[in-house]
Amino acid sequence: MISNVADDKEWQNRVKGLLKAELARRNINYVQLAELLSQKYGVTESPQNLSNKIARGKFSAVFMVQVCEAIGCKSLAI
Repeated sequence: MISNVADDKEWQNRVKGLLKAELARRNINYVQLAELLSQKYGVTESPQNLSNKIARGKFSAVFMVQVCEAIGCKSLAI
């Protein structure tokens, strides 16, 4: 299967939306997320870097799972 830029952008928007929705559901901002990631997993990301990374929708599955675990999200509706 050959991927194209339009398809990639759609997937990036989808995963970005998933994370943003879970953060909003829990009323967690990027400052709080940075603190949670640092405390729980030793991940040092600035709030601005987290905002940029999530806004791009280009991040690893590891990052996505770390965020979900840090905010107490045990499942995602896809």
